[in-house]
Amino acid sequence: MELLEHPVAPLIAPEQGERAARRSLRAQIDKLERELADAFVTAYPMGGLERVDPAPSQAGPRLLGLGELERVRDELAARVREARTSIAERADVQAANRVRLEKMLLDPGRYRFVRIANSDIGEPGCGEWFVRPRLGLIGMLMGWWEVKLSSGCPLATGLRAP
Repeated sequence: MELLEHPVAPLIAPEQGERAARRSLRAQIDKLERELADAFVTAYPMGGLERVDPAPSQAGPRLLGLGELERVRDELAARVREARTSIAERADVQAANRVRLEKMLLDPGRYRFVRIANSDIGEPGCGEWFVRPRLGLIGMLMGWWEVKLSSGCPLATGLRAP
């Protein structure tokens, strides 16, 4: 009677356990690939991510074993971690440059001849914020400093006739 009171867990065939593990690993790899793609899209305006070429395959199309799937998953996880670290570092630099720009606008005399490009603060375009003396040499001698925003990109020029 005691045997009937303790239910026995059904045995899973080895191939079913391996199939479930493969399905789980493929789902994890799919999720990591989406996260890496999202990180690439996020980092694109910041200058993109460093390109990492995958290791060349030793064989043609084939079914990967569990160990190979785990290796692919671990490599993707490392790449996602590196991408997130790179994005966070760039965001910190851009935030520091925005703070520096705000300080430049408040007290230009302390930031003489400092330049900050729009790309340094995460803005589009090729404009540049810079501190310069108002009225040239006279302004420099009198301590009259101002912050200017350059007009941006140079005008496009066509081919010139020889």
